[in-house]
Amino acid sequence: MKTEDAKSLIEEQIKSLGTALEEGRSDQLESFLSAMARFHRYSFGNVLLIMAQKPDSTHVAGFHTWKSLGRFVKSGEKGIAILAPMLIKTESPDAPSPSQSEDETKALRFRVVYVFDVSQTDGEPLPEFAKATGEPGEYADRLKSLTRQLSIELEYAEHLGGALGVSKGGKVVLQDGLDPAQEFTTLVHELAHEILHHGSGRAGSTKESRELEAEAVAYVVAQAVGLDTARASTDYIKLYHGDAQQLTQSLEAVRKASGVILEGLL
Repeated sequence: MKTEDAKSLIEEQIKSLGTALEEGRSDQLESFLSAMARFHRYSFGNVLLIMAQKPDSTHVAGFHTWKSLGRFVKSGEKGIAILAPMLIKTESPDAPSPSQSEDETKALRFRVVYVFDVSQTDGEPLPEFAKATGEPGEYADRLKSLTRQLSIELEYAEHLGGALGVSKGGKVVLQDGLDPAQEFTTLVHELAHEILHHGSGRAGSTKESRELEAEAVAYVVAQAVGLDTARASTDYIKLYHGDAQQLTQSLEAVRKASGVILEGLL
């Protein structure tokens, strides 16, 4: 697959998501969010590429990474194309001045590389992945630790006017007495607001879209740690208002916040 083909496939996936949401179907977006939970270290575009080529993938890696883990790609398996960044030297008629850094003569480009799902390999067994338990377990303490690392205060209150949690920009307040799973997902939701929605807002974002983004982050993180109480909401349909660019920006925001949180948990 050529780089242009991969970029075209990403655009097709975005259009397909938009069409599904426009028709009132949220299942495709829910599948994408589940894929984002499995591949939170991958870019938005690469998650779309993996989903398009092998939607049942659970754990992907390159040929040499699998080899280092004692596993080998089965003969005849077709790789999953993703885009990898690389720096290339730019052509310039003039030699760089002594004060010009080497980085200033390079440009970022992308090339196609291939990864393989664990189902396409044989060899040594891998460590157990997170399984659905219904309880956050040790991830609850890790999430609170991450909150402190992000310099965000965490407080509890008996009453929050019907809300389970509130994000105040540098402080999150949770309703006291929530069960462990509810407390975990509520804190993730409010952390998403802290990461994404304080300060200068994105053009085109609304209060409703910000709430849906935070809820989507809670869904992605819960899926990634094996928490089985979270369900994606059909309200995600409202993330799309006939504008594919706005949808892309929202989903990239979800990926960004989910990545920050999951890097602190896993």
